[in-house]
Amino acid sequence: MSDVTSKASELLQMHQTGEMLVLPTVWDAWSARASVDAGFRALSIGSHPLAESRGQQDGEAMTIDDAFDGIRRICAAVTVPVSADVESGYDTPAAELVERVLDAGAVGINVEDTVHSEGRRVREIAEHADYIAAIRQAADAAGVELVINARTDALLHGTDKFPDPLAEAIARVKACEEAGARSVYPVKVPDAASLAALMAATSLPVNVTAHPVDGAASGSLQELRDAGVRRVTFGPLLQKALTGSIADLTGPWLGSAERR
Repeated sequence: MSDVTSKASELLQMHQTGEMLVLPTVWDAWSARASVDAGFRALSIGSHPLAESRGQQDGEAMTIDDAFDGIRRICAAVTVPVSADVESGYDTPAAELVERVLDAGAVGINVEDTVHSEGRRVREIAEHADYIAAIRQAADAAGVELVINARTDALLHGTDKFPDPLAEAIARVKACEEAGARSVYPVKVPDAASLAALMAATSLPVNVTAHPVDGAASGSLQELRDAGVRRVTFGPLLQKALTGSIADLTGPWLGSAERR
C-alpha cells in the first residue's frame, strides 16, 4: 500500500504544477513499457483500447474481472503512476471499486456518467456527483490521494439528450469538482471556444482527448498548450494510429499473391 500511496501523491502533484500533463493511453504491458521508455512519467489506461486488446467490446462489455485483469498487468509492468478507466464503475459500490483499483496498483481513476448496463442511461448531475464523492471518501479513508478524473458525456450525447450540451457539461464539471474530483473530462469538446468555456468553469485540469499526430478538435498540441490545457490523454487514438501504421511498415513484405 505504501507504493500505491506514494504514486498517488506523485500523480496528484503532476496535476498541480500548472503545466500540461500528457498521459499516454495504453492497453497492455507492451504499450505501457514503450510509453515509459519514450519518456512519459505517468500513464492512463483506456477502456476502449484495453477491450480491443482483449478481443472484447468497450461499453462495459468486459466484466469487471476482465478489466481489472488488464489493469493489474499494466500496473505491474511499469514503475510510474497509472490511472485506470473503469467506465461508469461496472455497477460497483464506491468503496469496493476503490479497493479493487488500489489492489490492482492504479492510483488514478476515470469514471463516466453514462451507465452502460442500463441502456446508456446518463446519470443525473447530483447522482454522478454523489458517486464521485463516495469514491473520494473511500480513497481518503484508505489514506490514498486517488486522482479522480470525472468524465461527463454531455457533449458526446449532444442535443439528443440535452437542450444545451455545453451548459450541461459545465454544470456537471462544477458538481464533480465540488464532489472531490481532481480533474474533469468532458468528452468530445467540439472547438476551442467550448474548451475555453469549460476551463473557465473549473479550477481543475480539464482533460482533452487528442490524436498523437492530428491533435484535437479544440486545437493542435501547441494551441492546447497555449490555451493552458493541463491534462491530455489519447483515448483510443494512439492505438488506432499505430494500427494504421502496420500496413506502411509491413506492406513491402507482401508477396504478389497477398497483394491481389
